[in-house]
Amino acid sequence: MSSNGTPEENPWDAKTSQTFENKRPGEYFDPCQEAASRSLKCLHRNGGDREMCTDYFQAYRDCKQQWLTARKEAKRKEGKGWFS
Repeated sequence: MSSNGTPEENPWDAKTSQTFENKRPGEYFDPCQEAASRSLKCLHRNGGDREMCTDYFQAYRDCKQQWLTARKEAKRKEGKGWFS
């Protein structure tokens, strides 16, 4: 979900791809960090009640799945494997 409560677009866009490719070795980059932060804020707001935050968790899982799928597809198009 975006900041206005609607589902996020594909997190793996050209800008995100460039940021990921240009990060320093060992540096962590997560294009779904905003969704992760929203889910943690929801937990804090609701006293740790996970049931109240299921939509936020699902939005994070969906974002991660889109990211991984797009990343795999980009690597396939480049002709590179995960470890090459």
